[in-house]
Amino acid sequence: MPASLQIPLTPPQSEQVLRRQAEALAGYSLGELAALAGLPVPDDLRRDKGWIGVLLEMWLGASAGSKPEQDFAAIGVELKTIPIDSSGRPLETTFVCVAPLTGNTGVTWESSHVRHKLQRVLWVPVEGERQIPLAERRVGAPLLWSPSPEEDEQLRRDWEELMDLIVLGQVERITARHGEVMQLRPKAANSKALTEAIGASGEPILTLPRGFYLKKNFTGALLARHFFSPENK
Repeated sequence: MPASLQIPLTPPQSEQVLRRQAEALAGYSLGELAALAGLPVPDDLRRDKGWIGVLLEMWLGASAGSKPEQDFAAIGVELKTIPIDSSGRPLETTFVCVAPLTGNTGVTWESSHVRHKLQRVLWVPVEGERQIPLAERRVGAPLLWSPSPEEDEQLRRDWEELMDLIVLGQVERITARHGEVMQLRPKAANSKALTEAIGASGEPILTLPRGFYLKKNFTGALLARHFFSPENK
């Protein structure tokens, strides 16, 4: 294990620095990185779902923590780890941010939190197949990505459809099938963590918090295009 691999003491000040640090992690196992960082490896991710993200945030110098801004706020980059199978396909949807269920007057796609989060993303694939013990799963090569005009349009259409339903008091009728590339799903630790929303008649109601998630068809196409296209061979 190279001694030169060190946790940065300050957040990266440029995309180039961030990319180099992410590329340096490629090929390491999560167990190796956790040992170097002094972090225990959980038995599984059922109770520690965000553990991989926390580990990689440490190694990359992310600054946001739980604040509602990009992980690398100084350079405008969001970090997204993505579990993949042996063929490089995503194994699950990707959480983007919590959805606002009230106070949405005047919000547009251009000013939305979703678009802000997805303007520039560092994708870090990680082996995610369950038969591989967590400590032995390896980190893949990173990708710095911004939505193409076509991708931005796909995301905008889904966001507008979902936000229209929220504003019209239909939040509890939204299912994971709504949206072509982005969906809205409950995002809560338990069924008692309720938040305010608008009901069908415009009345205030309590419902589970919701989050925006990128569907696997979107992230799968994104990874395939960048990692497996002929021009990147």
